[in-house]
Amino acid sequence: MLPCYVLLDLETTGGNAQRDQITEIAAVRVEHGVEVARWSTLVNPGVHISSFIEQLTGISNAMVADAPRFDEVVPQLLKLLDGAVLVAHNVRFDHGFLLHALARLDVALRCKTLCTVRLSRLLYPGVKGHGLDAIMQRHGISTESRHRALGDVLVMQTWLAQVTQQFGAEHLQRQAQVLLQGSAALPPQLDTNVADIPEGPGVYLFYGESALPIYVGKSVRLRSRVMSHFSASSREPREMRIAQEIRRIEWIETAGEVGALLLEARLVKQHQPLHNRQLRRENNLCAWRLDANPNARPLLSLVRGAELSPQQFGQLYGPYRSKNQALSSLRELAEQHQLCPQALGLESGKGRCFAHQIGHCKGVCCGEETPERHHLRLQLALSANKLRVWPFGGPVGLREHNPHTGQADIHLFDQWCHLATVRSDEELTDALQTRTEVLAFDLDSYRLALKYLTPPGKSGTTVLELGSMREKDL
Repeated sequence: MLPCYVLLDLETTGGNAQRDQITEIAAVRVEHGVEVARWSTLVNPGVHISSFIEQLTGISNAMVADAPRFDEVVPQLLKLLDGAVLVAHNVRFDHGFLLHALARLDVALRCKTLCTVRLSRLLYPGVKGHGLDAIMQRHGISTESRHRALGDVLVMQTWLAQVTQQFGAEHLQRQAQVLLQGSAALPPQLDTNVADIPEGPGVYLFYGESALPIYVGKSVRLRSRVMSHFSASSREPREMRIAQEIRRIEWIETAGEVGALLLEARLVKQHQPLHNRQLRRENNLCAWRLDANPNARPLLSLVRGAELSPQQFGQLYGPYRSKNQALSSLRELAEQHQLCPQALGLESGKGRCFAHQIGHCKGVCCGEETPERHHLRLQLALSANKLRVWPFGGPVGLREHNPHTGQADIHLFDQWCHLATVRSDEELTDALQTRTEVLAFDLDSYRLALKYLTPPGKSGTTVLELGSMREKDL
């Protein structure tokens, strides 16, 4: 199949490579089609083996009590793997455990991997079921040591011998090389051909068993970004969970980064994927409104919902994802600029505030500072957080063009809100004429529009002021 490879299987105390430990290792090294070494050992995991794992594998706490520790068997393991491709059934599991176990010893593992689950899928595309039990049943392979490391390795070895005889050594080697080009890192249960994913900008959606996506992401290089999820899955818990749950991938190409960002934010809010965190729907957004009267108490009031209107941004400061974040930010400003907590509404009471007593307030609460001066200092302190007034007379379009695909998108914005993305004059006219909904503030759209619609802007984009259709290159 390959010039040099090692068939390997591990038994462990559980399925989490970061938390669980190895209890048994078996390996068979094959060079130029000939077995040159066979090795198997129990490993003392240093932790208790649960009754469930004991029943599954047959490995008990008593059996590993006098077994060598993992650090003691590492030299033999690395000797076997030297210069070889690591081959395993669901190689992600075994490779991930080895990476973590060796990392705890400050030892790096550098070897290519090949998954026999994916090899089975490649050889038998019309067959369902590529787990080891399914392969054993389909090919008439038996073992008395299922779920023991050496027993499972010998099943893989027998299966490889059968498929070599069926397809021929050259064909099997070509298929193995296909997997070694990068797809060996993919989850074995993934049905999507990753080679079909374009390398340009867009959004990708990971699906599990259900019709709703479990994760939505974006990138200017779709295929590379998708592959990075799987290469990181043996190191990062979230990526590992995604790799275990994923079944298929869908993608939507965009003209550029702006379209990908907008589409990602919309899809995450629409579907609420389990593994997305940052872009979920913002139900608690709020901002501070400053009273124009310096003598008002409190000077600031918290606004949210419909009151958080782009038409009012000239008097609003923020935005904040929650009331707690807004209060925390205001307390920091008060301490940093010696503002009065009483006047701001952060502290109840009348007369001299506690902050003044310890030298952290300039005394608007007790007549040592005028309300007008305190009000002015408050405005200056808040100025960095002031929400920007919409700088255009109406809706505008941000045009993106992809020179490689020829795709051009126009992203329509009004009052910092994303209205639609269109690709033709007809779609543009329809989007503007049929717009009836009240604009709802969205933090992600606001930040993106602020970044791309205001100077200096970004290269590769053009702002279209739709009232006059005048173009202004940024």
